[in-house]
Amino acid sequence: MKALVYTGTEEVVFRDEPDPTPSTSGDVLLSVDACGLCGSDMHAYHGLDARRVPPLILGHEVTGIVQTGERKGERVIVNPLMSCGHCSDCVAGRAHLCASRELIGMRVAGAFADYVVVPESSLLSVPDEMDVAHASLTEPTAVSLHSIMTAERVLNRPVSEARALVIGAGAIGVLAALLLQGKGCREVYIGDTSELRRQTAEKNNFGNVYDPLSNEPEAGSFDLVIDAVGSGRTREASSRMARPGGVICHIGLQDDAPGLDTRRLTLQEITFIGNYCYTMSDMLAARDAIHSGSLGNLEWLEYRPMSDGASAFADVHNGVAAAPKIVLFPSK
Repeated sequence: MKALVYTGTEEVVFRDEPDPTPSTSGDVLLSVDACGLCGSDMHAYHGLDARRVPPLILGHEVTGIVQTGERKGERVIVNPLMSCGHCSDCVAGRAHLCASRELIGMRVAGAFADYVVVPESSLLSVPDEMDVAHASLTEPTAVSLHSIMTAERVLNRPVSEARALVIGAGAIGVLAALLLQGKGCREVYIGDTSELRRQTAEKNNFGNVYDPLSNEPEAGSFDLVIDAVGSGRTREASSRMARPGGVICHIGLQDDAPGLDTRRLTLQEITFIGNYCYTMSDMLAARDAIHSGSLGNLEWLEYRPMSDGASAFADVHNGVAAAPKIVLFPSK
């Protein structure tokens, strides 16, 4: 098969790889229809993720057709998060917190390829008329949905009454902004240092768009801040922008640099929530939100062949990709 392989820092190569085969009775072979390029894939590309060791096929935002097992021929979305299934967190429906959790494209082969092997238990059905690129957006949508749900549990007023700030206009940030708008959020701001992404955000009405480097909104005025970047600079900004009694949802994992103002968080009773992945229920709700059209027409997605994957990585790295999400299609 053909695959896009991460071979070293800032290097991915489109090449021939052996066809994968299921190694256990619980696994199935999937022919890939589409797979999105994630910020965590870029983290590996930059050589900053010790869990992703080259050579490795990245990619986990995947939809495709089952080739083996009882569901052969079915179009599916993959929940790429794998867990033990029997620990206290898994039994409680919190498999994303399982101590043995794993993700395809992390230490096992991912889906930037013609084929990928996944657990049959990770498959979600796809409505017949659902666009494959839209279906591949289910996983990042679930990430954003999960973060907003955790925030709703601790906000002192409904989201519809909140003033929200989203830092980062990549896919996670954009999807968070769209979900907040869908919940009737009173006011949504979205910021990004990339002029191209700000232009895309303005064109698609993702919210009140701003440049964090030049025209940041009023500090201390947001009930909810979603940090979809996760850098020292954005943690500092989150600490500054949240209002007293507000909530910060931290999703991004760009670096572990200092920046969080724990003194202000303490004195102003600001709640800081770390958000990782999603539950299977989040995945199902995300799929349904996309399919229902509640996130809009998704015309801001960019499509490229897997053979052009190296250029896609390079364009994101160099800041010349205007689309919040690039979706790759295999060679077949």
